[in-house]
This record gives sequence, C-alpha cells and structure tokens, in this order.
Amino acid sequence: MKLQRVLQYAQFLLSKVIEEGDIAVDATAGNGHDTLFLAKLVGKTGHVYAFDIQQEAIEATKVRLKEHGLSDRSTVILDGHQHVENYVKDKIAGAVFNLGYLPGANHDIITKGETTIQAIDSLLGLLKVGGMMVLVIYHGHEGGKEERNAVIEYVSELPQKHVHVLRYEFINQKNDPPFIIALEKVKEFPI
Repeated sequence: MKLQRVLQYAQFLLSKVIEEGDIAVDATAGNGHDTLFLAKLVGKTGHVYAFDIQQEAIEATKVRLKEHGLSDRSTVILDGHQHVENYVKDKIAGAVFNLGYLPGANHDIITKGETTIQAIDSLLGLLKVGGMMVLVIYHGHEGGKEERNAVIEYVSELPQKHVHVLRYEFINQKNDPPFIIALEKVKEFPI
C-alpha cells in the first residue's frame, strides 16, 4: 500500500460517499478540477453546484465541464461559498473546498476564515447523514495561517455525536504542505 497524496485522498474520501443521483458542492471552483470530478461522481441524474468569487474561475470551470460534456449536470455560480444556502435547497452527499488562492491568478484574492466557516456551517446543515465534506487547506500564503487556525478551531468544537472530524497530513514535508480536514456527518443536529 502507498500513502495517498492530499488531493488523491480528498477524491478517495468523496468517491466513497457520493453516488449517481446525488447532489454535491464544490465550494471553491477554481480551475474546475474538483467540479469535474464531482460531476462524474453524481452521474446523469445528479447535480453539482460550484462556487467561486472570481469570473476567471467561473469561466475556467465552465470550459472544463463543456470539454467533458458535463455542463448539464452542473451549476457554476459567481458568488461566495458562504451564500450556498441561497442556491442549494436539497440535501447533499458531499462537498469539497480548496482553501487559499486560485492557482495562476491574483494571490491577493484568498479564501478567508470567516466566510469559510459560514460555508462549512451552512453545508453541515445541508449534508445528509453519512455525507462528507473535505477541506484541502493550503496555508503557506499571506493570510493562510489565520484561515487555517480559524477553521481548525471551529471544527475542533463540533459535537462528536454529530460530526466526525479527521485531519490527514504529511508532517515531515517542508514549506507548509497542504493538509485535509474531513467532516463526516453521523447524526442530524438538533433544531
């Protein structure tokens, strides 16, 4: 057996909970790689909602989906992930975040702890029991450590009867390597 790299492991986890016909969310569409992956998982009868605040990311994601003939099962939204409840009304099987900045774009435009936590909180309400949310945390950039710390503090306080929280990382790599926080919903939250 070989240890999976962070992005491989994120996809592995999501592939275990998202099936044909499910609804999934890409909270940070970026260049569309995760949106495409999710669109394949949900199949012809499922749907993916992808969010990003940069028009460049929206266009890249739409092009990637069109190239693979999967535009019909995806809605790409120019808005922050903290507004997910304005668009997604049904239960979801999974969600993915790649926190940080859009590769190849302006590194001053980054995800932030406050809005990321708002999105996590909303998505936990939408996540069905047995569903999973995976956050790939890139924290080697300006503002990255503040977001990392805020997210870790938030998820560490989630009630273990309702959410299992996993941290997956390589601890001997240099230069602030990314790591995963995975949230598995095991029981509905009380209203």
